Amino acid sequence: MRIATGATTDLSPEAVLALYETLLEDLQQDPDFIVLFCSEDYEIKPIITALQHRTPNVALHGGTSCKGVMTQMGVAAGENGGLAMLAISDPDGSYGVGVVPCAPDAKEAAQQAINQALINADCPGEVPSMVWLSAVPGHEEAILDGIAEVLGPDVPVAGGSSADNELDGSWKQFTIEEVYNDAVVVTALFPSTDVMFAFHSGYEPTDAKGLITKAGGYEATVNKGVATATSQRTLIEINGRPAAEVYNQWTDGLISDMLGSGGHILGLTTLRPLGRVAGYIGEVPYFQLSHPDSVTADNALTLFSDMAAGDEIVLMRGTVDSLITRAGRVATSAMETHVADPEDVAGALIVYCAGCMLTVENRLGEVVDSIREALPGIPFLGTFTYGEQGCFLNGGNKHGNLMISVLLFTKE
Repeated sequence: MRIATGATTDLSPEAVLALYETLLEDLQQDPDFIVLFCSEDYEIKPIITALQHRTPNVALHGGTSCKGVMTQMGVAAGENGGLAMLAISDPDGSYGVGVVPCAPDAKEAAQQAINQALINADCPGEVPSMVWLSAVPGHEEAILDGIAEVLGPDVPVAGGSSADNELDGSWKQFTIEEVYNDAVVVTALFPSTDVMFAFHSGYEPTDAKGLITKAGGYEATVNKGVATATSQRTLIEINGRPAAEVYNQWTDGLISDMLGSGGHILGLTTLRPLGRVAGYIGEVPYFQLSHPDSVTADNALTLFSDMAAGDEIVLMRGTVDSLITRAGRVATSAMETHVADPEDVAGALIVYCAGCMLTVENRLGEVVDSIREALPGIPFLGTFTYGEQGCFLNGGNKHGNLMISVLLFTKE
């Protein structure tokens, strides 16, 4: 197992191909698998055509990232955004990519995509070590359900939702052959070495909490801080009151200006998301987060992830400093969970929420430093996403917001 990464802020296909040639020199042979992430600024079709011409049989998994990317060499996010590749040479492993448009049924599309990936890995009917995922925003829970229908619930999934620069739907997903705007891309990973993973946030719970007690007609007793109505990704009521009003009370007037008229609150709420307990380490809970996106005219909250009746919701709290240091801590957590050291790691894929990135944008170099400290001298590729998918310690694959998902490949 050999891994090399590289990045550029040059938009030309020639520059990207030159970067690729540098990776091939580092690997000392052609790669078996490439992960490519770039900002929406790049014209992707000429790039993948050039890569396909250079290495026709390589498996490529690609998607767009908000404003740029990061590697162990630093942040690639200039005026024209940035592009980075992670290339794996693993002749004894197998890697298969599948891609299917999400419409009209995202769950079914995910089923088809993972089956396609298994066939392309020459491993139909087998169980991969890991699934790497790039989803179109809005369908993530259905996509995870579709993957589980094929592979069962125990195969870990890691990845993130495609992103653009302005949240206007300019995101892309792609393979070595084609570019999409609304697809699910999955890679079935059968590496010859072990993988390690972790999925965390950089937030702490507050005392403001409740239960979702009405969704799809279900009702339960209304008591302290209880969500009483939701519709898909819209939280309508908490404790019988408009959700935005309750959230505003919980956050000491954070979104007062939007009440009664509605409006976008994504930037305001990055450090105050809603969380659900995903499991426990001993008696200490860990959380799956949902990012409030907007206030509707009737004071409901829209979110970037689904909620369901019976879930407990907790107001979470984060700081800029915690978001900066968390990426490195998640990488360390992955190694600790699997009883490994940095010298065991060949390379890493890191998914870092775009909302967190935008909050710490002028200190992104420190985020890279935190990862370098955890993974000294190890190549990594980081992408900034509009939703994160990962596997918690209890084995559950989940979609969340404002999260960090880490996948590490071992050398042996």
